[in-house]
Amino acid sequence: MASLQNSPTKTLFLDSLPQLQKHSTLPCCRRGGISFLVKDAQAATSSTGSLSQDRPGRRQMLAVGTVAPWVVIFNQNSKSFAAETKKGFLPVTDKKDGYEFLYPFGWQEVVIEGQDKVFKDVIEPLENVSVNVIPTSKLDIRDIGPPQEIAETLIKRVLAPPSQKTKLIEAVQHDVDGKAYYTFEFTAQAPNYTRHALSTVSIGNGKFYTLTTGANERRWEKMKDKLHTVVDSFKIFNV
Repeated sequence: MASLQNSPTKTLFLDSLPQLQKHSTLPCCRRGGISFLVKDAQAATSSTGSLSQDRPGRRQMLAVGTVAPWVVIFNQNSKSFAAETKKGFLPVTDKKDGYEFLYPFGWQEVVIEGQDKVFKDVIEPLENVSVNVIPTSKLDIRDIGPPQEIAETLIKRVLAPPSQKTKLIEAVQHDVDGKAYYTFEFTAQAPNYTRHALSTVSIGNGKFYTLTTGANERRWEKMKDKLHTVVDSFKIFNV
């Protein structure tokens, strides 16, 4: 496996980062007193009853100071629920881009420009999951470089604002059905909060996929098992 620092593919990977940066400003990093709306999950899925046990009083609200103004109401009827289910989680399957994952029951889907999918807790806005997809000519994540170097590059240039102090905790490779995934854990420290996050990246269908989930550091111990379930559930399939 070639090193990203020494491989001729480094330039190609770094050249793609402006596009990834353009489409990967995470919801956790967009702050500044701007309101957003989420669609009531129970109403959006009433035809299937998938969320009939949710607590609408907690979720039918405006959360202030969380994401950018281009967040709009999203209709969840378009989601497929073909992914494997697990108690306390709901599945998402994107048949167009070829991926699936689980997210915690009660999180709401919002639309953020540049993100393929975003689900978040409107009470704890740092608790969210986002998926980003960009085209690539590479066939395998290992063609770009090893896990630690890919993780460090993405964290510093894409997954956290330059003003935040970041720390890579761990980066590992795992294979699912013969496809390589890099999964890494990191923190990003802002002046008034620290986000503890997990990301997984992989390549397939001519696309570079990034899923990132996380929580406020003060809630990490409570949320970490759920967040590991989210990141471990992410799978790519052929389309």
